[in-house]
Amino acid sequence: MDASQTWFITGASRGLGLALTEAALAAGHSVFATVRGEHSLPEHERLRVHRLDVCDRAAARQAVARAVEVFGRLDVLVNNAGYGLIGALEEVTEAEARAIVDTDLFGPMWLSQAAVPVMREQGAGQIVQISTVGAVGTMPTLGLYNAAKWGLEGFSEALAAEVAGFGIRVTIVEPGEINTDWAAASMRFSTPHPAYDPLRTGLFGTAEVPWPESDEPGTGTPARAAAAAILRHVADPADTRLRLLVGEDAPGQVAAALAARRLDYRRDTRFEAAEDAPR
Repeated sequence: MDASQTWFITGASRGLGLALTEAALAAGHSVFATVRGEHSLPEHERLRVHRLDVCDRAAARQAVARAVEVFGRLDVLVNNAGYGLIGALEEVTEAEARAIVDTDLFGPMWLSQAAVPVMREQGAGQIVQISTVGAVGTMPTLGLYNAAKWGLEGFSEALAAEVAGFGIRVTIVEPGEINTDWAAASMRFSTPHPAYDPLRTGLFGTAEVPWPESDEPGTGTPARAAAAAILRHVADPADTRLRLLVGEDAPGQVAAALAARRLDYRRDTRFEAAEDAPR
């Protein structure tokens, strides 16, 4: 790829999407940034802001076509738009379940479908899927969010093998705790059932949902640091990792989740024997 690239970033109005947009512009790239509503993105000669509902497949295709029309090519697609949902499975309504799957799973799918033909024709490109460490091991009350991200990782792993021969790379970014407003403005809550109050209290320190706003400073890896890590990965053709861990706590969370899963599998003696067999 050329040093100067065209980036297409969804969910660019805040959080990691905003940090990625600012970092890409600072690195000399052009950015086609999509937002759902109001935004505070600055005017910039290499920035175009486009309103997009990622759930709309036809609109996603039109947005990719528009980005190519404006900048002449598409080098990097970042599927960042999405939100979280707090709710035990019993509490989640059908509308809530369909909405989060439409946004967090099908949205990236529609945009990936639209980007692949463009990148295939170019003979180069990269698709960056913003997932979560929760796609390795789940957490109670985040089941529908985790399910959407597991689905994202499932099709993305297959996609990586399908398009590698076209010169297209796929990266699944698994962030740990990032210091953004994801747990506030980007979080939705199902109507709570009192049976799950003790569980919520144990997990979050309160049974109240939405949880009370806090004046305490945020914790986790700064969004700018997370964005910088993603840009470094994209800029390095030798970094062929399918999954990119982002955030100080991400490696530990993934290691714990994989250890728990392996321990469960090893309760089946056939798995234990297969795992211990020489390769």
